[in-house]
Amino acid sequence: MKKIKGVVPPMITPFKKNGDLDVENLKKLIRFLKNEVDGLFITGSYGSGALMNLEERMKVAEITSEILEGKIPFITMVGTTNNRDSVELAKHSERSGATAVAATGPYYYKHNKEDLMRFYTDLIESVSIPVYLYNNPKFQGYEISLSTIKELKKIGLRGIKDATFDILVHANYHRVLKDNEFDIVLGTEAMWLAARTLGCEAFIPGLANVFPEINRKMYKEGMCNNIEACRETQFMVNRIREIMYLARSTQLAVYAMLDIRGIVKCYPRAPFVEATGEEKKKIKVELKKIKMI
Repeated sequence: MKKIKGVVPPMITPFKKNGDLDVENLKKLIRFLKNEVDGLFITGSYGSGALMNLEERMKVAEITSEILEGKIPFITMVGTTNNRDSVELAKHSERSGATAVAATGPYYYKHNKEDLMRFYTDLIESVSIPVYLYNNPKFQGYEISLSTIKELKKIGLRGIKDATFDILVHANYHRVLKDNEFDIVLGTEAMWLAARTLGCEAFIPGLANVFPEINRKMYKEGMCNNIEACRETQFMVNRIREIMYLARSTQLAVYAMLDIRGIVKCYPRAPFVEATGEEKKKIKVELKKIKMI
């Protein structure tokens, strides 16, 4: 298995003001990112996968594959509330050329170990490409234990996207699970330096939708073991993350910052409410202060 490497942003999905999928701006964003990053993670949390129907999610995968033309890999988040829809998305992703698929635990209900074993077994058996567990307790609504993941590894799970924001949990994944066949990927830019010292070789930074350059810089510094330089870049990245919360969430901030930077002008899907003009103004002021624009 070829593991995920580098900076792989969780690409947002652009929508029109009326809530329709914005195909032209999606293509524009992919064209921008494919020359700046090492891969794309699509239809996840930033990508509003849970807000789209299956046909829309499939369309995003098809367009991503079409525009990337194999230049960089893409991973599709196929988690849903149920096995059937997730398997359908996984099969479609494989047909569309995805390098791998990832899935949160099925959300809304709180599921036990037996449920999760069945869910991920169905996914693993449905495709020949690697299946990653996207562990996001905040969004799926419950923890997935290390013991459950160890059992899933035995039946063919090939990696984890770790969005726990817990460095001890991340360290345990490396210590207990990682080997030549099992991959550990960090699900945020917020603690890349710490994760890199544990052996991490890829991260999925929402900020890289807008500022891929600083994330690439931080990645290279980490991979070269230039700890001092990487620490300074990490501090700057985390300062930008603080600015992002002026839009009420990092996801909403990405839409605002893409507009501020002139990359694409698009909207989040309701019920999310786009950043206000005043919020965008404050973000722009703060980004200018730190010379990011």
